[in-house]
Amino acid sequence: MFALFVLTVVALVLFAAFIGAVALRALLWLVLLPLRILFALLLLPLLLVKVLLFVLVGPLLGLVGVVLAVIVVGALALPLVPLLAIAFVAWLLLRSPGPPALVR
Repeated sequence: MFALFVLTVVALVLFAAFIGAVALRALLWLVLLPLRILFALLLLPLLLVKVLLFVLVGPLLGLVGVVLAVIVVGALALPLVPLLAIAFVAWLLLRSPGPPALVR
């Protein structure tokens, strides 16, 4: 019976702590909400500048990224050009139905 009493007291204490936490959160929300709105209004011009900068500079950065990607792919593929030439000649020789054209 004593254990049931202790369990009830613990449950009531936890419930009171939960209600107190909810009340404190609601009170802080009510007190700090005007400050949050004020800071949002103060930071609005900064946000507008960031959005404008993103709209103006974003496409330029995208174009620069595409150009850099083409340059990197070209730089990586350039050493493979001699192998491509050899493979092309071998393909030309192997695809002909008759004797190779170089033998004539």
